[in-house]
Amino acid sequence: MDFFIIQAFNGISYGAIIYLIASGLTIIFGIMDIVNLAHSAYYLLGGYVAITVIGKTGNFYVGILCGMAVGVIVAIAMERFFLRVLGGKLLAQVLITAGFYFFFEDLCLAIWGGDPQWVKAPQYLTECLICGTLTFPIFRIVLIAVAVGVALGLWLFIEKTKFGAKLRASVDDREMAQGVGIKLSTICASAFAIGGGLAALAGILGGAYLSVYPAFGFEILIYAFVAVIVGGFGSLRGAFVGAMFLGLIDNFGKALFPQLSYFSLYAPMAIILAVRPTGLFGRAK
Repeated sequence: MDFFIIQAFNGISYGAIIYLIASGLTIIFGIMDIVNLAHSAYYLLGGYVAITVIGKTGNFYVGILCGMAVGVIVAIAMERFFLRVLGGKLLAQVLITAGFYFFFEDLCLAIWGGDPQWVKAPQYLTECLICGTLTFPIFRIVLIAVAVGVALGLWLFIEKTKFGAKLRASVDDREMAQGVGIKLSTICASAFAIGGGLAALAGILGGAYLSVYPAFGFEILIYAFVAVIVGGFGSLRGAFVGAMFLGLIDNFGKALFPQLSYFSLYAPMAIILAVRPTGLFGRAK
């Protein structure tokens, strides 16, 4: 029983990292219909900037703020100067964002090197909570709590605020939204800012849990896209469920069937999409 509890805890911890990326990807890709393959570059930049800032200042929370700020700035700049003119041009979006991802990956490689690096968390977050024969790292508990808090916060923000109403209106009918005075440029820039900040936060927290290295950006991007697709395009609830599902399946698959870990990950996804092509909580567009 202890084995299954620990594996479930590890899977949920990994799912929390996936969700922090997938939530921003849901807003940009699932809601705004913009394919951004450079999304995981914000993860890398957030993690590496935090490592550098924490190394200089010794302050974990200053590192978080700086890392997220870089993610937000880069995301807004990409949307404003490159993606805004490519609205509706799917192939062009894929090509330019893929190019940006490889650019930032090589930039990180040139500046920080290719070896895995870890974000240094405060001492009190590196301790463990002992429950009988079970040991739970406090940092992973905090990581799960952050993911849950972000999920609730995004839901309230999208569903209960005026900006959220404008965002949903822009998705449902762009022409009508413009007709009633909604500035789509501001909506898109804000969506990218949220997505970039969340991806950078994932890189910072993931850097303290999984480490940061240039190639990891592409690996985590695949998981984030799968979470969005399984959960359903445009569904924040679906992104959360999909991320936790992937984290659990991936962790149990690697622990129980290491030779079939990829099959155990993608086979359930294929079954879900065969039964529900729009994902668990998605809607047909």
